[in-house]
Amino acid sequence: MSKLYLVPTPIGNLDDMTFRAIKVLKEVDLILAEDTRNSGKLLKHFEIVTHMQSHHMHNEHKTVEHLVSRLKSGEKIALISDAGTPAISDPGFLLTRACVENGVEVECLPGATAFVPALVNSGLPNDKFVFEGFLPDKKGRQTRFLALAEETRTMILYVSPHKLVKTLAEFVQYFGEDRPVSVSRELSKLHEETIRGTATEVLKHFEAKPPKGEIVVIVGGKSTK
Repeated sequence: MSKLYLVPTPIGNLDDMTFRAIKVLKEVDLILAEDTRNSGKLLKHFEIVTHMQSHHMHNEHKTVEHLVSRLKSGEKIALISDAGTPAISDPGFLLTRACVENGVEVECLPGATAFVPALVNSGLPNDKFVFEGFLPDKKGRQTRFLALAEETRTMILYVSPHKLVKTLAEFVQYFGEDRPVSVSRELSKLHEETIRGTATEVLKHFEAKPPKGEIVVIVGGKSTK
């Protein structure tokens, strides 16, 4: 029976790969990978020899129709991103939506995703939260910050290392210098760390120590007291 599998891959530590993920990747007819060179190392490590082809933000619009056709013909296809769960700030949504619209079964395996450990590590309220992913670079950035300044739920953002200091300064500007912030860096990797404090304290830390690696930022919501 045809099916699209969304398969999470480790965000850093290869030991986080699940037995089920390895089994699925070995059994499907095709693996779609965001970066075949990067994913090729992962597949080699787990002795997975399934054929792989690229599926990324620059070509997914063109390939979705063909992939749905292959699925409807009876093939099983797995989609993986460079790290974490596909479609979470990575390619995957367009193909998933097309499969749903065409009656093709879709199954997302549980597994690694960066924002969950970052949220839990933060010590900030996690009963209600909003995932913002990457903020706009220029157009719409100020508008988004003005809206988020009124958000009462804990906020989750993905921020590239070279934009972290700028983003933290914007927190101070729009949210206030005392807004609680937690920055998790290199989750599951050798140099993993989480820096917590007020927006001003965390900003000063990273001004003195420029960040490297993959970063997830957790911001406390606006107080309603």
